[in-house]
Amino acid sequence: MDTHVLARVIHVLAVVHWIGGVAMVTLVILPQMLRLPPADRIATFERIEGRFGAQAKLSTLAAGLSGLWMLWLTDGWALFRLASYWWLHLMVAVWAIFTLVLFVLEPLVLHRWFHQRATRDPEGAFVLVLRMHRVLLALSALAVAGAVQGAHGGLW
Repeated sequence: MDTHVLARVIHVLAVVHWIGGVAMVTLVILPQMLRLPPADRIATFERIEGRFGAQAKLSTLAAGLSGLWMLWLTDGWALFRLASYWWLHLMVAVWAIFTLVLFVLEPLVLHRWFHQRATRDPEGAFVLVLRMHRVLLALSALAVAGAVQGAHGGLW
């Protein structure tokens, strides 16, 4: 198998797992959390988030490394200077946000902050987290849509 094809396969599988998981959390799990009694929300969310968080770290790492690998193989760095490749910038920005959250902010700040906020105001904490997830999911969907159209020659 061509190494570029292998890099793309790894990249697409990683993105499908990662963004698909974000969609599941955003569209199914968090709304369901708001229906649970406030006392059950934190423990349930932390169990689910902890399990998916580890998988998301692997997926974002695989997406980042395979994306970098494809850029290196194709010497595609100049594409970042072209406005029609706006989706490359968005993909990198979305990846950077998730990587920062998963590897730095969540373990150092967000986990403790969320637990304290959810203890004080469970409704407000979960609504805020749901809003943040919706914004990230929307940006992710736009990046995926742009990447698919860009990869198939439909440059805007």
